[in-house]
Amino acid sequence: MERNNFFHITKTVGAMIELNNKTFTCPVDVSLSFFVGKWKILILSHLYHFKHKSYKDIKVNLPGISEKILVQQLKELEGNKLLNREIKSERPLRVEYSLTDFGRSLAPLFEFLSEWGIDYLKKNGIDYIQDQHLYK
Repeated sequence: MERNNFFHITKTVGAMIELNNKTFTCPVDVSLSFFVGKWKILILSHLYHFKHKSYKDIKVNLPGISEKILVQQLKELEGNKLLNREIKSERPLRVEYSLTDFGRSLAPLFEFLSEWGIDYLKKNGIDYIQDQHLYK
């Protein structure tokens, strides 16, 4: 059995990996487990690009997400050591989120996905760089 700072690795069985009571087929499967769900990668990407965000700011930037799902996703990301939750004031309650060092280690992924998306949009007649003020 092996331990690192974040997770408990139980064993590897053939091509399968058991980690934190879950079985994975490969390292990509492990990586994707951090982003399961529609919103996690978007939450992390917003925090990467904007450094710190309040709960309200995150909610406003993710139209369509419910309160319940946002709270759940934030708790899971915090539990996976990808983001920090800091209480800025008690009354009124104001919470701010930011990426941990572990979360910031995903920077190349966010950069790649952003560049790929911008290129895809451009190939389909949308110049996001020129018109990005329209999307804020």
